Amino acid sequence: MAAEDITPGTSDGAAPPARKASWKMIGPGMVVAATGVGAGDLVATLIAGSKFGYTLMWAAVIGCIIKIALAEATGRWHLATGRTIFDGWRSLGPWTTVYFAVYVVIWGFVYGATAMSSSALPLQALFPDVMPLKAWAIITGLIGLVFVWTNRYAIVEKIMMVFVGVMFLVVVYVAIRVSPHLGDAFAGLLPVLPSGSMIFTLGLIGGVGGTITMAAYGYWINAKGWADSSWMKMMRLDNRVAYITTGIFVVAMLIVGAELLHSSQIALATGDKGLLDLDEILQKRFGSSTSTLFLIGFFAASYSSLVGVWHGVSLMFADFVERLRAARGLAAEAGVAPLTRGEQERSLPFRAYLLWLTFPPMVLLWLDQPFGLVIAYGVLGAFFMPFLAATLLWLLNSKRTPRQWRNGWLSNVLLGASCVLFVALCVQQVRELPW
Repeated sequence: MAAEDITPGTSDGAAPPARKASWKMIGPGMVVAATGVGAGDLVATLIAGSKFGYTLMWAAVIGCIIKIALAEATGRWHLATGRTIFDGWRSLGPWTTVYFAVYVVIWGFVYGATAMSSSALPLQALFPDVMPLKAWAIITGLIGLVFVWTNRYAIVEKIMMVFVGVMFLVVVYVAIRVSPHLGDAFAGLLPVLPSGSMIFTLGLIGGVGGTITMAAYGYWINAKGWADSSWMKMMRLDNRVAYITTGIFVVAMLIVGAELLHSSQIALATGDKGLLDLDEILQKRFGSSTSTLFLIGFFAASYSSLVGVWHGVSLMFADFVERLRAARGLAAEAGVAPLTRGEQERSLPFRAYLLWLTFPPMVLLWLDQPFGLVIAYGVLGAFFMPFLAATLLWLLNSKRTPRQWRNGWLSNVLLGASCVLFVALCVQQVRELPW
C-alpha cells in the first residue's frame, strides 16, 4: 500500500471505526453557512425574486446542492488526509501559495470595511439618532475583534448558532407574512430561463453562501475536534443540515421578492442598502414591529459574516504562515512543534490577521475605495471559487487522498459543474468591473 493511501489516525493504515452521526453535535456547517450568507447575498436574492417572481426557484435548489458538494469535499479532504486545505494547495505547486498570499491580504483589507459597514447599516436604522454610520461600523469591528481574540471556537460556534436561529426565524416569518403563492412556488422548481435572467440565475446558484469561508470549513471541523475519517458521517450530516437551512433562507427571500416586490414592480437598491429599502416597504405594509424584527435579522446576517470571517479566515492565515515556515525549515531550526488545535487561535499570525481585518480597513470608511484596489479585489475574489472547485477536483482524484475517500462519480459531476459555473461567474464579474 502506498504511503498516500494510508488513512491518518491508525498505525497500520486501517480506517478508524466510524462514529455515530448525532444531531446534537451539529455546528461547523452552521458556522460556515451563516458566514457565507451576508446582507449582499440576501439583496441579490430579493432582486431576483422581484424581477422574475418564482421562476428561478429551481436555481436556488441547485445552488444548495452545489454548496453541499463543495463543503463536503473540503471537509472530506481534511478528515481523510489529516492535512489542511492549504497544505493540499501547496502540494499542487508554488503558484497556489502566491495566489493565496496576494488574495488574502487584499481581500481582507477590503472585506473588513465592507463587513463593518454592512453590520452598521441596520444598527443605524434601529437607532437613527445615536451616532453616525462610521461610528457604528468601527464599534462593530472592535467588538468582533475583542470577541474572537478572547474566545475559542466553541464559544464562536455558540454565538453563530444564535445568529442562525435569528436569521432563520426572521426570514421565514417575513416570507409567511407576505402570503406565498405555493402553486407558483412549486411551478418555479421546473428549470426555466426567462429572457434576461442568465446573470441572476448564475448568481442564485453560485452566489449565496459561496466565499472564502467555504475553504475555512475544514478548519472549523478540526477546531471542533473532528480530526480523522471516523468523523466523516458526522461531517456529512452537519454539512447537509447547514446548507439545507441556507436553501430555506434563499427560498424565503425569493418568496419575499416575488410577493412583495414583483407584483408591485418595486425596485430595490443594489448592495446592502437594498435591505433598508425593504425595511421601509415592510413598515408601510405590516407596521413597525415587523420592520424592526427584519432589521434585527438583517443585523444577524451581517454580523454573523463578520464574526465568521474574523475567526475562520484568521485560522486559514495562521495555517498559511505555519506551512510557509515549515517549508523553509524555520520551525524545525527553532525547535518549534506544529501548532495544535486551540494554539492556532492564540498564535501571532492568527491575531495579526485579526488586526489586519479590523484596523487598516477603517481607513476605507472615510475614503472611496481606490480604483486599483477595486480592480484587484474584484479579480482576485472572482477567481477564488473556481480556484477552490478546481483544486478540490484535483486533490480528491489523486493519490494525495486515501483511495477509500477519493471522489466518486457524483462528487466529480457536482464539483465539475460547480467549476464550470464559477468560471462563468468569474468571467461575468471581471467584465462588470470598472476598468
